[in-house]
Amino acid sequence: MAVVSLPEVMDPAYQQRYGVPAFNAFDDISLDGLIRGAEEARSPLIIQISVKTFMYWGGQVIVDTFRTMADRVSVPVTLHLDHCPDPEIAKESIRLGWNSVLFDGSAESFEENYRITKEISAFAKQYGAHVEGEVVAVTGVEDGVGSETEGKLIPLEQEIDFVLNTGLYCYAPPIGTAHGFYTSAPAIRYDRMEETVAATNTPMVLHGGSGLEDEVFHRLIALGAAKVNISTDLKKVYADAFRTYLEAKPTEYNPLKLINGVRNEVMKMARHYFELFGSEGKA
Repeated sequence: MAVVSLPEVMDPAYQQRYGVPAFNAFDDISLDGLIRGAEEARSPLIIQISVKTFMYWGGQVIVDTFRTMADRVSVPVTLHLDHCPDPEIAKESIRLGWNSVLFDGSAESFEENYRITKEISAFAKQYGAHVEGEVVAVTGVEDGVGSETEGKLIPLEQEIDFVLNTGLYCYAPPIGTAHGFYTSAPAIRYDRMEETVAATNTPMVLHGGSGLEDEVFHRLIALGAAKVNISTDLKKVYADAFRTYLEAKPTEYNPLKLINGVRNEVMKMARHYFELFGSEGKA
């Protein structure tokens, strides 16, 4: 099955109420570990890329590498551009063949965000791509994008209008989660997600997944969070794996063994989330 659209991954998850992990990969090692982990777990997978990573490697290099690796496995995998505040970069990714993009217009006025999201959704449709939308900024800066404070909540009626009439496919509701690791337990607005799903019947996206309690994940997935974002935890596992390996073998100079060791730790982390979110065995 290999490379598929975002709805091909998220629609079954939303209907059956399991979550698909969306990991923010940043190089070929993390990408390979995540995709191999999905194949082992027989799980669908969403690979996310930050705008910072997009600019570092180049959108064409990333999509080519992704397709090459995804074509080696039989599970459904999709490529998504995360938290993109620039309409032109969002459109460039779509032109290059990326499957979907989160246009993050949360720093704009509601009206401007609405207008641009609608414009990008129409543009994406021409390429068979899909758009994730966001109205209220999630607390925390991730790869240079975001805010240290949560954006101001707007009336639920406005959110519902945004979800139903901008042409987006999935939506990230403001439920109190945050990017980065949590220093204290967040106050989750379960009612906000429940009411949004009831009014729109739209697959939801859970941002700020790293560090949440298992019970929180399970409850939000049951309410309709079909895509669950994991970024900070992957970075920690990746960096710690390099550190641990090099500290254990300070005089070994074998890059392929080092890379294999790091990749195995990424695979192990991915397998944990596939099982936790209920996507294991769903491919």
